[in-house]
Amino acid sequence: MFNIKEEIAKLPHRPGVYIMKNLNEEIIYVGKAKDLRKRVSQYFINFERHDIKTRKMVPNISEFEYIVTDSESEALILECNLIKTNKPKYNILLKDDKRYPYIKMTLNEKFPRIYYTRNYVKDKSKYFGPYTDLDYMKKLIEVIYKVWKIRMCKLSLGNVSKKFRPCLNYHIGLCDAPCTGKISEEVYDNRVKEIINFLDGKTKHVLEVLENKMKDASRNYNFEEAAKYRDYITEIENITEKQKMQDETLPNQDIIAFYNIDEEWVAQVFYMREGKLVGREHYFINNTKFEEEEEIENAFLKQYYVETNLIPSEIIIEKDVEDKLGLEEFLTQKAGHKVNILIPQKGKKYKLLQLAKQNAQITLRQFGEKLKSEKEKREEALQSLKQMLDIDYDLDRIEAYDISNIQGVYNVASMVVYENGLKKPSDYRKFKIRSVIGPDDYSCMKEVIERRFMNYFNEDTDEKKQYKFNKLPDLVLVDGGRGQLNIVEQALRNFELDIIACGIVKDDKHNTRGLYYKGKEMIMDKDSEVFKLLVRIQDEVHRFAIEYFRQAYTKTEFVSELDKIEGIGKTRRIRLLKYFGSLDKIKKATVEEMEKVDGMNKKIAENVWKYFRN
Repeated sequence: MFNIKEEIAKLPHRPGVYIMKNLNEEIIYVGKAKDLRKRVSQYFINFERHDIKTRKMVPNISEFEYIVTDSESEALILECNLIKTNKPKYNILLKDDKRYPYIKMTLNEKFPRIYYTRNYVKDKSKYFGPYTDLDYMKKLIEVIYKVWKIRMCKLSLGNVSKKFRPCLNYHIGLCDAPCTGKISEEVYDNRVKEIINFLDGKTKHVLEVLENKMKDASRNYNFEEAAKYRDYITEIENITEKQKMQDETLPNQDIIAFYNIDEEWVAQVFYMREGKLVGREHYFINNTKFEEEEEIENAFLKQYYVETNLIPSEIIIEKDVEDKLGLEEFLTQKAGHKVNILIPQKGKKYKLLQLAKQNAQITLRQFGEKLKSEKEKREEALQSLKQMLDIDYDLDRIEAYDISNIQGVYNVASMVVYENGLKKPSDYRKFKIRSVIGPDDYSCMKEVIERRFMNYFNEDTDEKKQYKFNKLPDLVLVDGGRGQLNIVEQALRNFELDIIACGIVKDDKHNTRGLYYKGKEMIMDKDSEVFKLLVRIQDEVHRFAIEYFRQAYTKTEFVSELDKIEGIGKTRRIRLLKYFGSLDKIKKATVEEMEKVDGMNKKIAENVWKYFRN
């Protein structure tokens, strides 16, 4: 039995992260502390002085874990990673988990390349961004290719003695073919420096260079060359129109403002680089009920900057935050340069902050009603489902399962998860059926359900943690009727789990028709929110199953092996696999055995037999 008072006494006076759990061993809160013992003990004393959220959370804490770190900075990173991974009920969460792309210059290569990527890797390359406007970013890359003719290929050009034939890009004037030695490394590197200046926002110098080249070409009566430089200048001027809002006296900055209407919160971020507004983005913030304004803003800053790798010199915010010096120290270490968090009261920075605030207000008013409406619809759907099933607890987590195969060959299954009526793709799971050969959806479903809940009870391995089977659903849905539902209910009884299971019934056209529960079909109004929710769940689990089947099916050995044999097409391949059950059994079969398969004759059977003997 976990004794909270005794365990608190064992906590060290060191920085670290604490993890609160409920009776089901679910993580409900993650926090960081300068002093673990002092911080954790505060939750269990002076209960009435706590805020509403803490008073609601503490009675649900049945145990806690902790991780000691060497510094507060390490604790901050660990805290944010655990929040992102586990999404605890009582932590503030960023609704948007977007990974915006960067433009990458591969300075670690001879004759560097440029392309966009969503992964920031410390590999001596130079990154620009992130870009929230993808069309604008792609236009930038297009202009770079046109103006500087930098290579697009992935060839390794480190070996100067190895030469390649020029590709199509050379012939259409988009590349000067460094792979063939048609351009020197020195000239190419000068172009790379100009591109870096261009992406850093130093377009004035780039335009001056191009204008001089245009004038030189014109003076030498090379009007075709001059026209080309004129077009390049026009391209660059057009692309930089989006950067009109500028002040070259300012360093790189992130301007962050917040706005809320009741429990709906949004953070607006302006990205100022080299004095130019290069992008902006908004983030909706979840789990803000009962939270203080300062805590919401502080949580956003921590989670946001742990995730990003490009950190400016200045972060402009409206109000002071908890442990500002500690956060500045952490960001300085991560960025590799001094980072200041500023709270301006007047001047240019204050005006930019007010502009960001106005945009936050506009964003929330624009999307707030829609978000509120969608939330109310989800709550209505879940409430209706509770009433239909005659239960008195919330359906916080719903898991749905589906089987996919092609005429019984290569069975796979999928599990999708909805929490509070929303998809949770991070908890989706795929299953390759191990014990079933042939078309037997019932046995396939039995295996999947048993494996899913076996992992939940399997505490002797890391599978609970690795595969996130550590959460039990409040409702299990299967894509099928009475037969499949009976299989699932029996499996749940075998595990002694008191979890409701229902089948989603389809009509003759494979569209959702209703819900099968307790031996009868429940017909629903097709315009009701609960029906729409079930349709979304069924469509999603079916899509995920089909998607996995296609991926797995095309990667299997039998697709490539059997397709190489003369006379074996898709139909005969499926019939062979269906008859014998596996590729290994086909390899061992005699000609006479293969002739028994529908659609096979002696000649084709001999082709198969000879192929695997050779």
